[in-house]
Amino acid sequence: MSNPYMLIGIGIAVGLVVFFLFYKLKMVAAGKTAQGLLDEAEKQGSKLKEEFLSKAKKESGKHREHLESEVNAQRKDLESVESRLTKKEDNLDRKFDLLNKKESYLENKEQSLDKRGSLMEHREQELEEIVEEEKQTLFRVTNLNHEDAKKLLLQKLEQEFDHEQETMINRMLERIKETAETRGREILATCIQRMSSTYCRDITQSTIEIPNDEMKGRVIGREGRNIRAFEKATGVDVIVDDTPGVIIISCFDSIRREMARKSMDQLITDGRIHPARIEEIVQQVKRDMNDIIQEEGKKAVYDLNLPGVHPKMITLLGRLKFRSSYGQNVLEHVKECAHLAGMLASELGMDAVLAKRCALMHDVGKAVDHEIEGGHPEIGANIARRYDEPEEVVNSIASHHNDVPQETIYAVITQIADSISGSRPGARGETLERYIKKLENLEAVALSFPGIQTANAIQAGREIRVFVNSQKVNDKKAIKLCRDIAKEIESTLQYPGEIKITLLRETRVVEYAR
Repeated sequence: MSNPYMLIGIGIAVGLVVFFLFYKLKMVAAGKTAQGLLDEAEKQGSKLKEEFLSKAKKESGKHREHLESEVNAQRKDLESVESRLTKKEDNLDRKFDLLNKKESYLENKEQSLDKRGSLMEHREQELEEIVEEEKQTLFRVTNLNHEDAKKLLLQKLEQEFDHEQETMINRMLERIKETAETRGREILATCIQRMSSTYCRDITQSTIEIPNDEMKGRVIGREGRNIRAFEKATGVDVIVDDTPGVIIISCFDSIRREMARKSMDQLITDGRIHPARIEEIVQQVKRDMNDIIQEEGKKAVYDLNLPGVHPKMITLLGRLKFRSSYGQNVLEHVKECAHLAGMLASELGMDAVLAKRCALMHDVGKAVDHEIEGGHPEIGANIARRYDEPEEVVNSIASHHNDVPQETIYAVITQIADSISGSRPGARGETLERYIKKLENLEAVALSFPGIQTANAIQAGREIRVFVNSQKVNDKKAIKLCRDIAKEIESTLQYPGEIKITLLRETRVVEYAR
């Protein structure tokens, strides 16, 4: 029986041989596979290389074309710039040549002027010598010295100058008279346009206090609908600015402004502010205002005991309640005039009732002067004539500013009462001291000119009458003197409206028969 260990050893040897053979076969197979992979990779790499090279060539071609186009464009720009620079250089050369020519021309001119200047100096010296010789000859012939000749010459020149000045002033006055009316209208229109004084604000604006800024926003409304509805319903301008606690209502018609003020007060008190409510309140206030106007007119007529006044005239008198003139309420002014006229007529033994009627109606045209063209005396006279007022009343209204001649004593009384009421101290917000001072200053300005004898301020300072010495001031000088006084008043005094200067020159001869 064989040895088991030997068998085991043989088996191991056989197994090793088999493993070695198997390993060898594996290695041979792996080598063949690796070689195939390498060959495949080489093929793929060469293919990719060819594709990349072709793409690179295409991209480089595109970049080359782009760069060439840019280079060509820049070359063209440089060529155009170069051509412009060449043209500019040529222009500069031409200008430089022109400047050289001008410089040489100016040098020649300067030399010629220097020669002329020396020649003129020489001639001036010669002329001075000739004039001096003529002076000496004149002094010897006239037996006058230098000072006497100078005085004589100045007197002659002064006389000629006065004559020329008077002639020129007369010529200018004639020219002014031709264009005075047109130019006056232009000046008045310009002044009215530029006018912005405290008095103007007081008679054209009303200020309404509001509790808070929230109420201001409610007055304006969404996108301004409330304020537009209010302005449309009342015909006024509502100014809502940054001023805290106030709203301003502006309108030249005092009645519409008062109606708007009352409507706004009621709307703010009520708190319900919307277009429908605004129209309702405005209509209600209109009815109330008409009642107030009628009541004020009836009260004025009743207080003065004037029977038979037309209802339309009563309405116009009531409207004067909301009209002011120089800060003076017109209704109170005409009532005061009526009382004054009644007292004056009683003292003169005239009809006091008719005098009061004339004075009460004299400013009735102011109730509608913003609606009808013309001055308030003319408007008032036409209205009074339309409503069958007596002819004395019509003439008193038309003539109280001397627009037409005064035909009755009642017109004179009406004018006197109007002057007293309007010009008395305090009637128009002016103290007695200021009133007297204004008149004194006005007279002092007139008296400061030579040749003035007396100067009297009348018509509450609206007119000054100047009397001159007829021996010192002739007719031509009187025209210039009156103009000089007006200019001096304009430059030194401050006053509303205008001041009329009336200069009077008379030759009075007195002789006694014995």
